[in-house]
Amino acid sequence: MDIRKVKKRLTLLTSLVLCALCVPIAQAATAENYPARPIRIVVPTGAGGITDILARIVGQRLGEGLGQPVIVDNRPGASGIVGSDIVAKSTPDGYTLLMVYPSHPVNPSLHAKMPYDTVRDFAPITMVSAVTLVLIVNAAFPAKNLQELIAMAKEQPGRLNYGSVGSGSLGHLGAELFRSLARVNLTHVAYKGAPQVTTALLSGEVSIFFDTPITVLPQVKAGKIRALGVSTKTRLAVLPDVPPIADAVPGYEVLGWNGILAPAGTPQAIIERVNAETVKVLRTPAVIALLATHGVDPIGNTPQQFSAIVRADLGKWAKVIKEAGIKAD
Repeated sequence: MDIRKVKKRLTLLTSLVLCALCVPIAQAATAENYPARPIRIVVPTGAGGITDILARIVGQRLGEGLGQPVIVDNRPGASGIVGSDIVAKSTPDGYTLLMVYPSHPVNPSLHAKMPYDTVRDFAPITMVSAVTLVLIVNAAFPAKNLQELIAMAKEQPGRLNYGSVGSGSLGHLGAELFRSLARVNLTHVAYKGAPQVTTALLSGEVSIFFDTPITVLPQVKAGKIRALGVSTKTRLAVLPDVPPIADAVPGYEVLGWNGILAPAGTPQAIIERVNAETVKVLRTPAVIALLATHGVDPIGNTPQQFSAIVRADLGKWAKVIKEAGIKAD
């Protein structure tokens, strides 16, 4: 037996064992000292939208709680895929996070090839906020409630149209879910943004629009549009006289949201730390009041609860997109 070869093998084996033992120790040390430098939140949209606004509101206060600056990095493109891909491929050390919105679970059903797996490549931290949709019509529109709208749509198949800010947007999917469950035939018309859809609604170019409360309220108060229903199962405090769409269309519910993810493989201790600090921020009265001005409700749930919502939306919107034959713009 060659003694030198035996010693070489024993040395290699010892090194491998020591390396394996050091991995959890290194991870523990990393989690214990976290954070030791600034944290980046990638926002996969442009500046100024609600996702960007929420990232900045939460990020500033999260940084105060963690003792390190939190920098917002806008990386828009391809309905959030560009920014999300950056995070999916980042080192899972808690220093690169992602603020997502409903397009995150929608994209896999709209794009045949995705550069990442929506579930496997990310570690949920918490849902930051939730927002409802409001079904609105022009104030001069004949239908005064949901029942009359549905009856009108059935009497005129395909003649009533609805506007959206683009294929696969939450308003588009919300309208398609309404169309499917109410068993009516509506025609989709896409626009570049919410202001253009609102203008089309006021001019009578489109009949229906699913929009957010913060955009809807001023027009409702001015008497220019009428709100017929909200997409949540309960009424909104800001629109107490508007019933849930589910009252007329059983099973209907659409929830818009924003949430924070980390790359898969991020140590659990770091996930729990960021979750705890974010939830603390979202429970602050000043933040609750500030988010209310943007028409959103703070959530702050567990990573497991947020994961369940993402997975449920993946299946829900996949079905709607397939049945409606929706394609990416």
